[in-house]
Amino acid sequence: MDTKLTDYITVDEAAKAWGVTTRMVHHYLADGRIPGAIKLSRIWMIPKNVKKPPSSRKKAKSSETFPICAEVNFNELEIFSEPFMALIDNPKLNFQVYDMLPIPIEIFSPDGISIFANRAWFKLNNITDPSLVIGKYNVKNDPVCLEILGQENMDRVFRGETCSFSDFPVPIQNLVERGVIDEKPFEAATMDMFLLPIWDDDTFVCTICFATVKNIYKGRNDIAKAQEYIKEHWQDEFDIDKIAQAVNISKRHFQRIFKEVTARTPLEYYQKVKIENIQEKLFDGNLSIEQVFDACGVDSHGTYLMLFKEKTGMSPSEYRKKNNIK
Repeated sequence: MDTKLTDYITVDEAAKAWGVTTRMVHHYLADGRIPGAIKLSRIWMIPKNVKKPPSSRKKAKSSETFPICAEVNFNELEIFSEPFMALIDNPKLNFQVYDMLPIPIEIFSPDGISIFANRAWFKLNNITDPSLVIGKYNVKNDPVCLEILGQENMDRVFRGETCSFSDFPVPIQNLVERGVIDEKPFEAATMDMFLLPIWDDDTFVCTICFATVKNIYKGRNDIAKAQEYIKEHWQDEFDIDKIAQAVNISKRHFQRIFKEVTARTPLEYYQKVKIENIQEKLFDGNLSIEQVFDACGVDSHGTYLMLFKEKTGMSPSEYRKKNNIK
């Protein structure tokens, strides 16, 4: 190895040293928060002396005194595209109306960046600092939302199609992992979403996402415990009896409650965790695809290959190519 590279560590080594997942390290890299990081071919190398990037959270403000809409400077709406501005005669009035509506609303630019969210959306997610999201968060680059929607549906939304999704699980844990909130305001929630594209003649201007919360669960510690059990035993063969026993609930009752809380069956949740770990290990360019699947305890040509394609909308090799992993 070139002697200069001895001053660097890999993404896996950084994740272990910092006590985070490799996916989180890739988030840091994508946000440009690791000074001195270099890319050799398609593999990131990180200076050994660089410390874990600090949380991007600011001190939380009281939700009672935090005026979301008042934070918007309506004299500086040039951040939106001209076609978008041409659609509304009174920008201030329109955004105030969006902000007062009791349903969560978020607006995305054609490239997937969040450019507006209303008070109900921030309240649902317990976000007190909009600057951590607006103009920064890109839903198209979020592996969690991509896994939930699938690549095909994500592409449909940002081709400018009108789309709707039922029982969409709110990715609240994702906000904690990204450093947007300190703790989850609820354990799990599901919503129905309607995504309306805005066009100006042949120009796709933005997508407005309207959501209605269907179920929200705050006190199911047993289900949270079951999720942690599955995450800890994801390499084991799926066994519903063991999971139910771990949380002291009868199997039949456990299956029903788990589906109500998470919008997934225990098996679907186990498969989701398994796929997430496959995705994470695919970032290790030193492993072949077959070795990645072997490390996760599954066959690279079996059921989980099909599930991987279904969840991500691409094959493992295509996933690596998209994420510039050699």
